[in-house]
Amino acid sequence: MIDVLTPLALAETVDLLTSPSDITGVLIEGLAKGSLYLMIAVGLTLIFGLMDVINFAHGAFTMYGAYIAGVAVLALGVGSMGFVGALGTFFIIMIAVFVLLAVLGVIFEVTLIRKLYEYPPIFMILLTFGITITMEELMRMIVEFRDINSGQWDIGWDAPRQSSLPSELGGTTEIGFVNFTGLQLMQISMGVAVLAGIWAFLNKTRYGLFVRAGVEDEEMARALGIDINRTFTAVFAVGSGLAGMAGVMLMWDPLWDVNVPLALAVLLPAFVIVIVGGLGSFKGTVVASFLVGLIDALGTWAFQTGVIQFTDIDQLMIFAILVVMLILRPRGLFGVKGQGDHG
Repeated sequence: MIDVLTPLALAETVDLLTSPSDITGVLIEGLAKGSLYLMIAVGLTLIFGLMDVINFAHGAFTMYGAYIAGVAVLALGVGSMGFVGALGTFFIIMIAVFVLLAVLGVIFEVTLIRKLYEYPPIFMILLTFGITITMEELMRMIVEFRDINSGQWDIGWDAPRQSSLPSELGGTTEIGFVNFTGLQLMQISMGVAVLAGIWAFLNKTRYGLFVRAGVEDEEMARALGIDINRTFTAVFAVGSGLAGMAGVMLMWDPLWDVNVPLALAVLLPAFVIVIVGGLGSFKGTVVASFLVGLIDALGTWAFQTGVIQFTDIDQLMIFAILVVMLILRPRGLFGVKGQGDHG
């Protein structure tokens, strides 16, 4: 039921438009969510932009990253380390997850995906869809066998984030009319770090040059002696590792459930972002990530304040953006003709 005409709803809307604290709260929440979406979607964009691979397994890598990180922070007793120790251990876990899932991505690319580059796209879609189902069911067997999500395992999975999240990150800081949590600040910082890192990778490294050359003209890049297959492997590794890093960040976020359906829950908005931004466009992915994050935060605010009494209003608004974009600008905000084409 959607009810936007009640006096209460109108009053809450007026409060948002006239209250600096409410406006900044929505903006900060939007930036934090946008940073998470950026970490999820940027790997998908890199993989499609160079390889023309629509990777349905991308969400499964995020889900694996969340589970691995959750087990690690509890097994290592991160919650009892203090703020500095917990944060340091968290980032070590994040690096380890990146490396682990990047290696897994290399294995998949070399043994499975590489064999289908010369086939029509439907073959790649079916392959990556099969990979994600396999990864999800494998994790489901582990989770159900160990009763991880029900909290019956000996590491106490029932509340991993509540028991391991430092109070400095969970608490709210107020500066003037600006309110934010330490976790939101860390998410935004990680989003900026990933943005800067990917920009540096694409513009300041040898492999970044190869990636940009392959995106522009794969045949010419091959003629110039660039090993495109090795570049494909490196890009798939980076994309898979970034998806795992996003899962590590989601593990501590109370708005996300760490479970097997998380793979689909992150994959759908990631595809929306890639399409809205423009297929294969890094700049488009950045803009679309924060646009979707702000829309998501606005929808969450509308439900929490009673302006709209529909539980999935944030998801509805996100997919409404996709529909409007496909009607008005099918190539996306920054998509160009031929972007991501390879032959």
